[in-house]
Amino acid sequence: MTARIHLRDKEFKVRSGMTIRSALLKLHIQPEAVLPTRDGELLTDDEILQERDEIRLIAVISGGAY
Repeated sequence: MTARIHLRDKEFKVRSGMTIRSALLKLHIQPEAVLPTRDGELLTDDEILQERDEIRLIAVISGGAY
């Protein structure tokens, strides 16, 4: 019962049934630094991972002058 999380060229397997936020913290990925998507659809951090989910993380880029 696993879901897969993809970040750039890395793939992580996590237990289904946990929230995306919990999975990211377990993987030492800052939830505020990525946007989780499933099939191109943006997800919230409290989304429950389902068995065989394929979650893609998009790195958030910030910066610039005020």
